[in-house]
Amino acid sequence: MSTDSFAVRALTDRFSRDIWSRFRKGVKEYELIREGDRIAVCISGGKDSMLMAECLQMLSRLRDMHFELRYIVMDPGYRPDIRQRIVDNARELGLPIQIYETRIFESAEREKKHPCFLCARLRRGWLYKKAQELGCNKIALGHHFDDVVETILMGMLYGSQMQTMMPKLHSENYCGMQLIRPLYLVRESSIIDWAEYCGLEFIQCACRITEREADVHGSKRSEIKALLRQLRRVNPSVDMNIFRSAENVNLQTLISYHIGNERHHFLDSYDEGLSIRGTKNPDSLTES
Repeated sequence: MSTDSFAVRALTDRFSRDIWSRFRKGVKEYELIREGDRIAVCISGGKDSMLMAECLQMLSRLRDMHFELRYIVMDPGYRPDIRQRIVDNARELGLPIQIYETRIFESAEREKKHPCFLCARLRRGWLYKKAQELGCNKIALGHHFDDVVETILMGMLYGSQMQTMMPKLHSENYCGMQLIRPLYLVRESSIIDWAEYCGLEFIQCACRITEREADVHGSKRSEIKALLRQLRRVNPSVDMNIFRSAENVNLQTLISYHIGNERHHFLDSYDEGLSIRGTKNPDSLTES
């Protein structure tokens, strides 16, 4: 099918503001792509990675800069019908995918305590390794704005830490490799609207373990999603407020923080007055 299919045209037409513009803003603001990059576009078959792949393909055709894309699909052990849906959707969107078979599901199922953690770790390692084999210097993943907000909340409520999902990262184990998230500013609701508007049916999580246990055990991320739905009823801007909180951090109002292994505590400089001078103490606003 030609690359100007209905689903592709919709991105620069009906969804120009909510998807295409936000995608381009994220790429530019966080400098995700540079001249000469060769990017492994990692496609799981879900709505997010498929949309990301299509946006990157469209961006590469604008000729603003030269970069190469390799569309890779890692098959961890999908059922035949799941794999065929990925093939059909890629054809609909004009994506020249290459499928690579693995046995990651089998390995994860043998892990009794933490199969999901092992599966994610194996997937990420495989993607980095394959990207290097293909001569790529970056891998692109389909995480979106909602993933970022949920990660911030999960870290605070369940991990006792303030952190976020970064728009790009240097790999610690694969020299010269970076991970980028081109949909960083695109909301999940917009992705769902695009898929439904275009009549596209993408795969959900096709993990056999998840299918068997999700209804019984649930997940922390699903709890966070439910919490955010409740908060939005009171404050529709809550998602953006949470996101902005990771940008507007005042280190002088934190009890402690660390950069790598280097740790800092507010008492380290308290007696010198460095925690107050030149700043407004939020507590002073409530003092009489």
